Amino acid sequence: MKLDFKKIADQFRNLNPRDVGTWPILPRAATAVGIIVAVVAVGYFVFLNDYVNTLDADRTEEESLRTQYKSKLSQAVNLEPLRKQKEQIAQYVFRLEKQLPSKSEMDALLSDINQAGVGRGLQFELFKPGPQSVKDYYAEQPIDLKITGSYHDLGQFTSDIAALPRIVTLNNIAIATNDKDKGTSNLVMDAQAKTFRYLDSDEVANQRKAKAAAAAAKGPGK
Repeated sequence: MKLDFKKIADQFRNLNPRDVGTWPILPRAATAVGIIVAVVAVGYFVFLNDYVNTLDADRTEEESLRTQYKSKLSQAVNLEPLRKQKEQIAQYVFRLEKQLPSKSEMDALLSDINQAGVGRGLQFELFKPGPQSVKDYYAEQPIDLKITGSYHDLGQFTSDIAALPRIVTLNNIAIATNDKDKGTSNLVMDAQAKTFRYLDSDEVANQRKAKAAAAAAKGPGK
């Protein structure tokens, strides 16, 4: 069956918009379809579009919650090993702190270093504690040493220093012959001993205040 496009086009001519009831069937059907399409389109953009956006947001949130859940689940699985690891670290730090004297124990430690040399028959030509250098949680105490004695006794002295219950290190060691007493086998050892002590709570608080004040003085971005 052939469509007569001319007759169809004639039905859309001279239509009275005020009297739709007199229109031919095709224009009325086309108008009804157009109205339905317009209503559906308006309904989509006014109502359904909001629902679609809400659905997309909910899906995004769901993915985020899934990621958070997986992360927290992984943390929960590793929680007990992490607790044990934290306890081990705390015990290790505690043992290290035990090797550091307190402020009140520093004089006794300096005496122990001196006695370690005297006990080996060494002569101290210099035993000079320097100014303490305060760090975040500990203070460093340098001691300039100049000791005279035999090679064997000097070696035993360094061994005794290493065996002290507190941490003491010997740095910048230089050993030379004793020009003052050339008739003996004695040597002269120049060195700097370093020992460390932990800061008490007041000193730690003062350090933090000093850092905060220094940062505030610099200002942001400096």
